[in-house]
Amino acid sequence: MLQELKVSQFAIIDNLHIEFQAGLNILSGETGSGKSVLLKSLALLMGEKASSDIIRSGAQQAVVEGAFDLRHRHDIQSALNQFGIETPDNTLIVKRIIATSDRSKIYLNGSICTLSQLREIVSPMIELTGHNAPLIEMTGQHDNRNLLSKAYHLDLLDQYAGHYDKRTAFEQKFAQLNTLKTQISDFEKQAQEKSQRLDFLKFQLTELEKLNIDPIKDASLEDEIRSMKSSHKVLRFVDECEDILFGDHDSVVSRLKTIEKKSNEISSVSPEIDERVSALEQARVQIEDTFYLLRKDLNKIQLDPEVLEEKESRLSQIRKLQKKYGPDLNEIAEAFTKMKTEVYELENSDAHLDKIRKQASLLELELKQLAEDLHKTRNKVAGQLEKAVNTELLDLNMKGVSFFIQVQKSEQLTSTGISDIEYLCQTSSKDPKRPISKVASGGELSRILLALKKSLGQSETPRTYLFDEVDTGVSGNTAEKVGKKLKSIAKGQQVICVTHLPQVAACGDVHFSISKSATPESVNMMVEELKSKARIEEIARLISGEKITKTSLAHAEQLLSESH
Repeated sequence: MLQELKVSQFAIIDNLHIEFQAGLNILSGETGSGKSVLLKSLALLMGEKASSDIIRSGAQQAVVEGAFDLRHRHDIQSALNQFGIETPDNTLIVKRIIATSDRSKIYLNGSICTLSQLREIVSPMIELTGHNAPLIEMTGQHDNRNLLSKAYHLDLLDQYAGHYDKRTAFEQKFAQLNTLKTQISDFEKQAQEKSQRLDFLKFQLTELEKLNIDPIKDASLEDEIRSMKSSHKVLRFVDECEDILFGDHDSVVSRLKTIEKKSNEISSVSPEIDERVSALEQARVQIEDTFYLLRKDLNKIQLDPEVLEEKESRLSQIRKLQKKYGPDLNEIAEAFTKMKTEVYELENSDAHLDKIRKQASLLELELKQLAEDLHKTRNKVAGQLEKAVNTELLDLNMKGVSFFIQVQKSEQLTSTGISDIEYLCQTSSKDPKRPISKVASGGELSRILLALKKSLGQSETPRTYLFDEVDTGVSGNTAEKVGKKLKSIAKGQQVICVTHLPQVAACGDVHFSISKSATPESVNMMVEELKSKARIEEIARLISGEKITKTSLAHAEQLLSESH
């Protein structure tokens, strides 16, 4: 629902602020007061192209800003979320800045966006979005694209048939079929390159299988090589220790044994010396034990040149793989696993392709049956809707105009089935039936939409409708019926209607008067919400023109009383 509209420096508008309400919002004013300018600003919010020509004379930029309540528009909220735009308090503020310097900007809740993004979110084309609808469905001189769209015709018919659940299920299955067809197409394209790809993968797998990478063990390979290369230093040290400690009769151990022997010879003479020398004996034993441990440690060191060469070769091969797959050994192991999976899929792709083809074939058969069922229902209810709309059109004084729904079966299966739906119009019994886009004027289109909406009843999702030119060529009793139909559609929804008819204006839940004031320097448009006396006077003006009489005032009061 459109809550607020702010416009500044736009054509003949200096500054304007309108607070719209739920229900029927009436816009009235004298001819040339600027109603089309106001509608143009609303069209800009819905994605119409802007030109710097509409900037008010003397200003650098024009600004159009609209605030929308999205509580019941989860489709729009979802579209905004896809663009990363948040909707605090379920509100969307659309802001367009049109500048003379070609630096125009569009904002959605403060996030800058493109014109195509604005259209995609707030004014989606029915063909692309199923049963989503614009934030404002406009008819009249500014926008009839939905009513002229065959996809929209189908959408309204399905709404009347009440089988959106079946249609949604069909659309989901159709999407699954397209996914399967894409997979089939991809597999068929891959088949041409499969053999070459398989050979390449097998070559890489052989390379990886030979090495049999172990991320834990191979992580210490470089340290092991470094240790092996430095082992000769350890060996030389142990050899030198052996020479010094045990090498000949003049070695450390030999000399200590000589001292022990001599101390034994004099132990009887000097027991104290023997006791002192025993410490040297303990030192000799400790030296021998220490050297034994050194020799034992030396045996643990890998000194085999062939083993060193093997380790260096393995490390070299791992380095090459790291250049291909990344420095992390775990990444190489993961690449190996992925390759095996892809090789398996390629080797079994023919069987997998046959399986997908069977799934697609069965799903297509199911969809064709569902499409037939939908088509039968549409064909059945088309006549009912056609009759209801023609009754409404007759009530709207559209004499000689007949509405038809053409239902044809398409050979091509689409996301909505096999039904080709188009609304036709016949202006007289002598004229042929032609698409409404070819024969209906803006006012006639507005009244056809009015008749359609009245026939369809309340929409599942509350909508905002803008009716312009709906009262063209209408007067008297018919005008009163137009007003009542608009009021009926506006229940639980929002309708904005531009009118010149007092009977229609009297049905409004809120009434805005559009006027303009002129000075030698400029012209300025104003919009005022009318209350009690001012509203009676405006409806009286619509009855009698500029000269308001007691009779027109009394008639205005009577219209308001009867309409509420």
